[in-house]
Amino acid sequence: MKILWLCNIMLPKIAESEGMEAGNKEGWLTGLSDEILRRKELHMELAVCFPVGKECLPENGILKGTCEGLSYYGFYEDVANAEIYDSRIEEILRKIIEEVKPDMVHIFGTEYPHTLAMTRVFPDKDKILIGLQGICGECGKAYMADLPEKIQNRYLFRDLVKRDNIRIQQKKFLLRGKNEEEALKLAGHIAGRTEWDKEIAVKINPDATYHVLRETLRAPFYDKEWNPEEIEKHSIFLSQGDYPLKGLHYLLWALPELLTKYPDTKVYVAGNIITNYKTLMQKIKIGSYGKYCLDLIRKGKLEERIVFLGKLSALQMRERYLKSHVFLCPSSLENSPNSVGEAMLLGMPVVSSNVGGVPSLLEDGKEGLLYPAGDTKAMIQAIDILFSDEEKALRLGRAARERAKVTHNGDANLKALMQIYEQIVNGRKPT
Repeated sequence: MKILWLCNIMLPKIAESEGMEAGNKEGWLTGLSDEILRRKELHMELAVCFPVGKECLPENGILKGTCEGLSYYGFYEDVANAEIYDSRIEEILRKIIEEVKPDMVHIFGTEYPHTLAMTRVFPDKDKILIGLQGICGECGKAYMADLPEKIQNRYLFRDLVKRDNIRIQQKKFLLRGKNEEEALKLAGHIAGRTEWDKEIAVKINPDATYHVLRETLRAPFYDKEWNPEEIEKHSIFLSQGDYPLKGLHYLLWALPELLTKYPDTKVYVAGNIITNYKTLMQKIKIGSYGKYCLDLIRKGKLEERIVFLGKLSALQMRERYLKSHVFLCPSSLENSPNSVGEAMLLGMPVVSSNVGGVPSLLEDGKEGLLYPAGDTKAMIQAIDILFSDEEKALRLGRAARERAKVTHNGDANLKALMQIYEQIVNGRKPT
């Protein structure tokens, strides 16, 4: 069986083999590919293709190589403008398909135009599997996350230069959603992991076969457990907060109230730092959402309460989870955020907005605490419960860990994936 993967990024181990900087995103795919290639009894050949920058490409336009038994192919795509469809990608992907001659193609995610390009050029639509991650069209609808209208529409210097304010960013998500919808309509098979994404998939393409395929997370999150004796009390961890959908501003709205009861509260935010405003260049580059968050921090006198950590490795992320009192996911929409799964695997108490596929990950009151999206009072009440009741925080965290060990069980998920591949390649319907 020969499988071609289409991924959104160059896998970290491939980047390392090419002497390039390895990103932290989608590192779990390296573990999955390693496991597939390690198990010789699967009799599977695996190839992977992905977008890269022009500077990485040879004259023929395709970066080719082999890394630990994994064949790989890089092609150019302007991922910074993912709402723009470039039909030239089709010809490149057609060349890769002709060389690999796969029995099927597995596309990870719908966020970029290469997904639509692959569904257009792959000759047998019944051999296409699209794995849902986020769903761009729905994210576009939820993008504003209750921001004040004047913030949605304003332009700072950076926004004027890049023609990219918050409102335009939302439109880009919606445009990406149109490409996404066409791709899903062309695919014979769709893999998801929540009741919410199943409902969306069936609505878009009722003729496709929907498969349940849960994700195996990054290896470091399986071998440690949260301990309330080792945490920084009254600390909150967010895995990212660099655009409105992720909901950082909700916490900034509510934090002054929480500080009246817990004045030592500290918030740690991983990911891109969007509030830098010290140098002239930082002031020029700051976007409207970053400036809005900065203004909220200044207005609430929160400068000593918020720590922006920047991009973290998997190990650094794990240590931040383990040191924090509560993990918070305040997004206006999520499907099944890996950050929530990672916190659950570590046995950490989780507070999350009750949106999208999150209820498929954890049960409110049993494995974490959910609150209505945008309800900042309910958010603070949930955090307060976990800050004040160590026994409950520990009980919820342990229950979450047991749930996550099933949801993110590597062996079970690999077995499910192999069954899906066999069904697609052999033309069988799932039983």
